[in-house]
Amino acid sequence: MRRKGKRLRRNFSRLAVLGVLLVIGGVVGLICTAAATLTSMILFGWLLLIGGVVGLLQAVQSRGTSYFWLAAVVAALNIAAGVVVIRHPEGSAEALTMFAALLFLTGGLSRLVGAVVVRGPQFGWTLFQGAFGLLLGLLVLFDRPDSSLYVPGVFFSLALLFDGLGLIAIGVGGRRIVRMVTPAVPVAGPAPESSETAQDQSNN
Repeated sequence: MRRKGKRLRRNFSRLAVLGVLLVIGGVVGLICTAAATLTSMILFGWLLLIGGVVGLLQAVQSRGTSYFWLAAVVAALNIAAGVVVIRHPEGSAEALTMFAALLFLTGGLSRLVGAVVVRGPQFGWTLFQGAFGLLLGLLVLFDRPDSSLYVPGVFFSLALLFDGLGLIAIGVGGRRIVRMVTPAVPVAGPAPESSETAQDQSNN
């Protein structure tokens, strides 16, 4: 039981260390947003490329089935998109920023309309979320193409930061829980004296 507890504490410590590294990466990315944007685009491109290659291999292994061509087409599209993103990270960042601005605009408008029409118990909070999303979408849209230099990097850095904080919380909390449920090692005290030894000492 104690060995398992030590192993669990070691694993939770590794999670906490990984969380610290992610937090450091997120803070650095928030400071150097342009570099974080290019890094996130290149990583995204490699993920698409690797995922496409893996999907293509799986499609080849499943040839003869009904979904072979669909899997092959999806894998080919992922490979092509990965190559494009890796070769043109700046243009990919601009396209992704435009997509994010449209998501903010549509999400903000839908929340505003829903808040006005429904007027539920969380009317004020929903109205605030819609207005904030709409304002953020307009700011990103009107600041093009400069916004493409920092918007993807900011999102990527914030994702690293919050994921790192979550891992740190899991690691520290897990270590505390394991320490609470693991039985303590008994401290070896002095051996109890036998009755004969005690009698001899009393006679002396």
